Order: sequence, then structure tokens, then C-alpha cells
Amino acid sequence: MIKASIIGATGYVGIELIRLLQKHPRVELNELVSNSRAGSKLIDVYPQFRGSQVADYYLKDLSEFEVKDNDIIFTALPHGVSQNIVAELFDQGVKIIDLSGDFRYHDTDLYTEWYGIEHNFSELACKAVYGLSEFNRSAIKKASLVANPGCYVTASLLALLPLVNFSKADLSSIIIDAKSGVSGAGKSLKQDLLFTESYNTMKAYSPGTHRHSSEIEYILNRFLEQSYFQSEFGSEFLALHNFNSANNQKATVLFTPHLVPVKRGIFATIYLKLNAESSKEELTELYNSFYETEKFIQLIPDSLPELKYVAGSNYVQLGFRYNKRTDQVIILSALDNMLKGAAGQAVQNMNIMFNLAEETGLEATALFP
Repeated sequence: MIKASIIGATGYVGIELIRLLQKHPRVELNELVSNSRAGSKLIDVYPQFRGSQVADYYLKDLSEFEVKDNDIIFTALPHGVSQNIVAELFDQGVKIIDLSGDFRYHDTDLYTEWYGIEHNFSELACKAVYGLSEFNRSAIKKASLVANPGCYVTASLLALLPLVNFSKADLSSIIIDAKSGVSGAGKSLKQDLLFTESYNTMKAYSPGTHRHSSEIEYILNRFLEQSYFQSEFGSEFLALHNFNSANNQKATVLFTPHLVPVKRGIFATIYLKLNAESSKEELTELYNSFYETEKFIQLIPDSLPELKYVAGSNYVQLGFRYNKRTDQVIILSALDNMLKGAAGQAVQNMNIMFNLAEETGLEATALFP
């Protein structure tokens, strides 16, 4: 059995990790750490776990946590907080999956620019493996530290990456219009997230300046750098998809997130200009070549994704339309921000790290209706 602990166990992502891991057939949940609720019984904080395997667990303070007897630790903490804790845990013989933004960039100056926080562990950041499961298996499998991608970023990258090597794609024209459920903002109390403030309305926030713009752009451009691609993402992927960086393109992204009055979910509508005429058939073949064997990617070129068909699952739905009049591709991507956008992908990465089938513990379908 894989012994796993969660630091940051009472946030929304932490609770999803508990829910998934306590039913995982190859995992034994060890310790649950939550400084804000230390000393409380889990079911006193989250009564939905009554009758479960973890009903009698007590939440611990971080000062009481011992690394020993763990095979893997999930750190579900805010950015800026996580880097210090991960640095203490690293090199203690345990694998780590970090769900903050602290280790997603090898370029820590870029992290500081977009997050407004100094990164104190540049060397460690360069050792972290980016945890986009479908594109980075070979590196994740060997990793000691995996940086789980953000939810907006996962929805956007899975939609865009098949087009990165498409000779007709103008990667300087990417526009991402994305919507998130309220849970994406976390559990802390904020006036603009109160029911009366967020229900029956819709609003944009940080248009063009949201930090996830930089993560999407950064990873797309690392994919375009063949040397990085070979070392981080595996030569077998290069060979499979005939990767070619000779076009010297640079991806630029205009990204605007919106808050919509649903509990969970990410829905991204992405626009990308083409340099030459294409067709629905050509694009379908392109996406099929990337995703036809992927368990959690549902390609639906003849219909359109909806949040209700993925909420509560680790699945992603991708649809697209080609507009011949404007030579533009419109890609639609839907996923559950708490699962494939966070805890579900983290468990998928854990399965890869321990040579388990990726779908282990993650085969639940969506909660619709």
C-alpha cells in the first residue's frame, strides 16, 4: 500500500484529495494536516465523511507532522506558503505533489513577476516536474517533486497543445475566454464570493493580467523549445508526434477569466488564427492522433462540451469548430476545477509515479444532473 499524507487537508482541494484517496484501492491515508483546524476530528469539520474510513481521523498541526512512514505527501497550500514547506520535505525520501503555483516555473524570476512573491528555492524549482499527466508521463514517473498545473491552465493546455506543432497555427493569435465556478477562488471568506454577490451574475476579473496567463504561455513556449521538450517531456512523445521546433514560433496568450454562479467547473473557449485553410477533418485527425488512447480526454468534435457532463469526474471534454470564413479554430474545453484541475490530476500523477494504471481510483463519472 502507498502511505499518503495531505498538508492543507481542509481546503477545497484538500477535501477532494481525502475523498479520492480514502477510496483508492492502493492507498492508505496516513496523516491529515490543517493548522487552522488542528485538534479537530475530521467529521466535526466535514460531516460528509461520517461512516467512512477516515471518520475518526484527527487533524494535526504541521509541527506535529512526521515525514517518516510516508511514501507520498500532497501539499495543498496557498502559493507563497507551499515553497517553504516543500523545501523542508524535499530530500527526506518521500515523493511530493505540490498543488500550489510555487514550483510550476523553472524561471523563478517569472514566478516573482506574476505572483509578486520572492521565490527562495530556485534550484529546487528547477528540479520540479510539471504535472500535466497526458504530456509528461516519462518525467513524472521518475520525479520526486511534481508541480500540479492550475485548473485554468490544464483546460487551456489540453485544448491547445495538439495545435502547437500544427504548421498552420498562428501561435501569436491565442485568445482564451474562460469561466470558473466559485470554488476556484478557494475557501477563504471574500465579499465578492458571497452567495448574494456571485449568484445570478457574471463578471470578468484580471483581464489580460491574470497570473495563469504566464503559466499557459510559459509551458507552451517550453514545448516549442525542443531541448527542453526532449528532457522534460520524453523522446518517445517527440517521436510519436513528429515534434518540430524549426518554425521558431513564439506563443503569446491573451487570457481573461470570468466568475460564473456555479460551484465547480472550468469552461474555456479558445480562439486561434490559422495561416492557411484547414478543415474539420484535418483538425479531427490532429486531435485524434494526440488523444485517441487517453483515458480521461473525451473528444467530441460532433457536439459541444458542457460543465454538467464533467463535474465530479476527472474527465475533460474537448470540442472544436473550424471557421473557414475567418480561418480560425474555436476550441471548447470543459473540466472540473477541483478534480482534473487539481486533486484528480494529482492522484493521476501519483498513479504514474507508482506505476499504477492512471485511472485507479478515478473512474467515477460526472454527477449530472
